[in-house]
Amino acid sequence: MTQSNNFPPDFTWGVATSAFQIEGGATADGKGPSIWDTFCADPANIKDHSDGTVACDHYHRYREDVGLISSLNVDAYRFSMAWARVQPTGKGAWNEAGFAFYDRLLDELAANNIKAHLTLYHWDLPQGLQDDGGWLNRETAHRFAEYAGEVARRFGDRLEAIATHNEPWCTANLGYGNAQFAPGVADAKQAIQVSHHLLLSHGLAMSAMRAANTSAKLGIVLNQWTADPATDSAADRAMAELEYARSVQWFMDPIFKGRYPELALRAHGDNAPVVHEGDFDAIRQPIDFLGCNYYFRSWCSAATPPVPPPAKLGLTDMGWEIHPQGLTELLIKLKEEYPLPPIYITENGMANPDTIVGGGVPDQARIDYVRSHLDALKAAMDLGVDVRGYFLWSLLDNFEWNSGYAKRFGIIHVDYATQKRTLKHSALWYREFISARG
Repeated sequence: MTQSNNFPPDFTWGVATSAFQIEGGATADGKGPSIWDTFCADPANIKDHSDGTVACDHYHRYREDVGLISSLNVDAYRFSMAWARVQPTGKGAWNEAGFAFYDRLLDELAANNIKAHLTLYHWDLPQGLQDDGGWLNRETAHRFAEYAGEVARRFGDRLEAIATHNEPWCTANLGYGNAQFAPGVADAKQAIQVSHHLLLSHGLAMSAMRAANTSAKLGIVLNQWTADPATDSAADRAMAELEYARSVQWFMDPIFKGRYPELALRAHGDNAPVVHEGDFDAIRQPIDFLGCNYYFRSWCSAATPPVPPPAKLGLTDMGWEIHPQGLTELLIKLKEEYPLPPIYITENGMANPDTIVGGGVPDQARIDYVRSHLDALKAAMDLGVDVRGYFLWSLLDNFEWNSGYAKRFGIIHVDYATQKRTLKHSALWYREFISARG
């Protein structure tokens, strides 16, 4: 069992959410539409034909939700800003009513002694920018930098940390590679070019925020995994090596080495991105932290049909293999390959088919999942990886992108018909776990 006193006394414990998944208030106080509003408007895109119009109604219930966060004894809250709420079309005038919402939220967090970790972009691009070409248009990177600079100027002294992007791999590969996510494009060449513009926007935003003299720590959040060959065959090993290069190294190498990984570039061939002179200088800037989101490993089998993973600990409700030791292996590998800043595990958690039983929500599977991943995290720390905090995904059940409301990641149950919040057993466990370290 995980021993909480093994973690350093200044280790950060948190919970995480994102704007589109919880806020609702889709048109409240001048908010503009995002690509996810547009994507949800076609019910065929979302498994339960739902949308994010109301979600958890956090826009109107943020005080209650911050109270719940406070009740968990966590130190920190990771959340994202809806760009279209503060700049309805992604360019031009700022929406003061939108900024006022985040101003109130930050006040509430401060009153409860909870450190604010802000993500600038969690997939909800203003539709106005998509109409101009979205992330395929290089200009979007410059609009993003202006947005980042404005947020840092307004709130930089009240934020513990600012991440530019959440999981740019998903924006590129699910938004443009296979059309699973907004804006719903399936074009490999576009996906790879978008990934470059996302990295460029990160670099430009870092410069803009540094120029604003913010005291917040600045970084980026990447979803990462190990890529394990199913067998010792040359084909499986080559498949795993390429998978790691195209996913983890594709985003890490430009930030830490100022180039793309050669193996992935060769594989992309004519689909390789157009890179302008000076782009890597912009991208390769010192970051104060790296956010790592870990859920599963990549299991690589070149056989037909593929060899399935052993899945010794079972699958989550998303169908993802539970493989905590992959977190240890990933962090060790990253430490060996890159000159890393401090790391935060910015997301880790599981979807579970939770229901209310006798007024409570038993979710032992989630408790086991989190505990095993904390053990794996501590093992990496004991081997010298500098990890400063852990954010459990997610605070609330919420709109789970193209799965709609069918998947529940929260440690707090949400009854969407009434918006009633109920702490699950995992929330009670997490609270006790954090308290025990004191």
